Amino acid sequence: MREKPEDLYLNLLKNTLSFNLWPEPPVPVESQNYLRAPWKRTIISFLARILKLKNLGLVQYVSPTEEERAEGKVWPGYADTMIGLKRLDNLLQCCRDVVEKKIQGDFIETGVWRGGSCILMRAVLAAYRDTGRKVFVADSFAGLPPPDEDNYEADAGDVHHQMDFLAVSEEQVRRNFERYGLLDEQVVFLKGWFKDTLPTAPIDDLAILRLDGDMYESTMTALDALYDKLSPGGYCIVDDYGLRGCKQAIDDFRKTHSIPDQLISVDWTGVYWQKNS
Repeated sequence: MREKPEDLYLNLLKNTLSFNLWPEPPVPVESQNYLRAPWKRTIISFLARILKLKNLGLVQYVSPTEEERAEGKVWPGYADTMIGLKRLDNLLQCCRDVVEKKIQGDFIETGVWRGGSCILMRAVLAAYRDTGRKVFVADSFAGLPPPDEDNYEADAGDVHHQMDFLAVSEEQVRRNFERYGLLDEQVVFLKGWFKDTLPTAPIDDLAILRLDGDMYESTMTALDALYDKLSPGGYCIVDDYGLRGCKQAIDDFRKTHSIPDQLISVDWTGVYWQKNS
């Protein structure tokens, strides 16, 4: 059967956002500095700064397998998303389903990195000529916060705040939307820590709630603020269930609120469920 134009467009966009059509570029060595001993971090940071003055850099060549790309086990150099093809397919399927079934509500991702998942959400609305929904792009645009160990014990020792690679500015994400011709009034940016932005976000109903906050606090804050706004038939999609803090937040929230809906695995870390009540 011949594919519809909207299917061809969305599949091409998915492969473009993930950089799946091209070889993976070298990775800057300093992007993994948080894993190294302090003295090694100091040396590599110093060398990287010196080389940058001459438009040079320290890089490591990588050759990910097709399975690693599909599973999102690559920290990409050029791609606008790192979630992998399996989680992109899941997001695409969920977005299509709520649009085709006219499930009420907007789309949101909490924790967007370079914006790839949100760009795909907006592309679904464009492909289906849905002008009534918004895509909310929620992020600090400054990386993750240090763990609040006093209030969220599950985040003790978390090092995400040390990963400069995760800090992408709002201006850069806006430019990424523009490159795909998808930055317009249906895209709404929520800049700041989730505890400050999500409880008062101008959202009445959601059809897609995609959580990508990595930590217990980020995940629980988003659920507390937004889950009640998720319409029956809508989807709660979790990017980081493979991480200890996020997994505990999801398990705690589902238990506390007696959520019976089946938790379905997407890949090694992605899960989702459809809200049925």
